[in-house]
Amino acid sequence: MKPKILYIEDEQDLGGVTKQYLDLMEFEVTWCLSGESAYNAFLNDTFNIVVIDIQLPDMDGFSLAKRIVDHDKDVYFLFLTARNLKQDKMKGLLLGAIDYIVKPFDIDELVLRMKNIVSKQLITKPLYSSPNEKTVKLDDVVFNSDKLSLSVGNGPSTMLTLREAELFEYFCKNKNSIIKREDILINVWGEDDYFLGRSLDVFVSRLRKLLSKSKSIKIENVYGVGFILSASDSK
Repeated sequence: MKPKILYIEDEQDLGGVTKQYLDLMEFEVTWCLSGESAYNAFLNDTFNIVVIDIQLPDMDGFSLAKRIVDHDKDVYFLFLTARNLKQDKMKGLLLGAIDYIVKPFDIDELVLRMKNIVSKQLITKPLYSSPNEKTVKLDDVVFNSDKLSLSVGNGPSTMLTLREAELFEYFCKNKNSIIKREDILINVWGEDDYFLGRSLDVFVSRLRKLLSKSKSIKIENVYGVGFILSASDSK
């Protein structure tokens, strides 16, 4: 089965050429020229990846991404943009984007990155006791990857962003082991990138804040190397 791509690009020439090439590379592409038509397409189908141009005629790509994520927090999406601004890239990654590609881009690089994303969706290290069970318990911490929820002790569940949930899931899979920063970036998000590194620090900081109420579970820095999720007991 071909991976299904929702591609939003209002430039006719670029959009047409990109769609044709992605079709040749064995992707099934739905191409939309506006944010509203893309959102309606998203509501009526299931896609492996959503590729969003930031500058659209009816809304900016960030607004479209937020609407999509509000509907489905598990969606994988990336931005294509002519704007190479640091604050834009950080905003996109913090919204949950798995990648951010600046125009003009190499179409073969785009294809490779999307294939990596699809492979990442299909290949995961076992964490749960059964295929239908998406909850892991570490002492007084309960994490549900389907619901993107994290609870500590008797406290209420907190909703995580998709990126935070992916990161915490990776920590759980490698609990009580030192994890290098570059390994996190490559294995969780597919690229060791400066901006992803900055985002990683933001996500770790929020997870630490949530785990601060735990009696035994914490994320610690390993100076010059990376992090370790210390878990004294797991079930």
